[in-house]
Amino acid sequence: MDAGAQRPRTGRSALGRRRARDGMLFVAPNLAAVVVFLLFPLGFSLYLSFHSWDLFSPPVFVGVQNYRRLVAHDPLFYIALRNTAVFTVLTLVPTVVISLVVAGLLNRKLAGTGVFRTLAFLPLVASTVAMAVVFRFVFASDDGPANLVLGWVGLGPVPWLTDPEWALVSLSVVTVWKGVPFATIILLAAMQGVPENLYEAARIDGAGPLRRFRSITVPLIRGALSFVFVITIINSVQAFDQAYALTGGNGGPETGTYVLGIMLFQNAFRFYEVGYAAALAWVIFAILLVMTIVQQRLSRRAEADL
Repeated sequence: MDAGAQRPRTGRSALGRRRARDGMLFVAPNLAAVVVFLLFPLGFSLYLSFHSWDLFSPPVFVGVQNYRRLVAHDPLFYIALRNTAVFTVLTLVPTVVISLVVAGLLNRKLAGTGVFRTLAFLPLVASTVAMAVVFRFVFASDDGPANLVLGWVGLGPVPWLTDPEWALVSLSVVTVWKGVPFATIILLAAMQGVPENLYEAARIDGAGPLRRFRSITVPLIRGALSFVFVITIINSVQAFDQAYALTGGNGGPETGTYVLGIMLFQNAFRFYEVGYAAALAWVIFAILLVMTIVQQRLSRRAEADL
């Protein structure tokens, strides 16, 4: 009796072990890829941040000297930090507002919505570098399409790419144009999950479209909004390719678009100070981590107050 009861248990245990082994073999390639392409580069970059290395000679341990130099002795770091902060604000606010409006329009059952969705999502598949090159032509100071249109309405030409402040605005316009489709997809998916009976009840109570959107839609998609906030901030702080293609690798006119991504690129691949660039990369990571944690806590507190 006991031996018979023990036999099926042993069989099930063997089957469980076989399934666990097969599962490990199934995920092993993905785990290996994570180790090789994610964990090892992270660990190696942290190792390099405490060394001085020019890609050719052996790394020399310098301790926290790279971090000390970055924070206390490099004025370009604070220029890049200021430009990145302003650029993030100029990108974040329009991206969230425009995405909310576009997602709200796409969520309505109107004629031609399918065509409008296709047009709205086209920038998502465009190459960032190619897009920046096109906008560089659009923002040309003399005969660019943007200034030609402004001339038709009686406005003078704008130095889009030659004035430091306008260059940062131009970079923000390009980034917003690229980032709105992705944010719209996230918000539209969240809006489609809002129960329709809530809107029906609000209509019966006399609430208009704007009141329904403000009182029902926005609170119920707060999680998606939080995700859009975090992703937009991360993409803005890490911006490099559009800045490089739009205003060049020197950070634009008079460091107008000298953001953290440009500074990282210059130190790593132009000055060959790889250890210093690695330290900058980890400082950027720390900034993003703090901002993400703060935003998540604020979002949870707002959800708890509902």
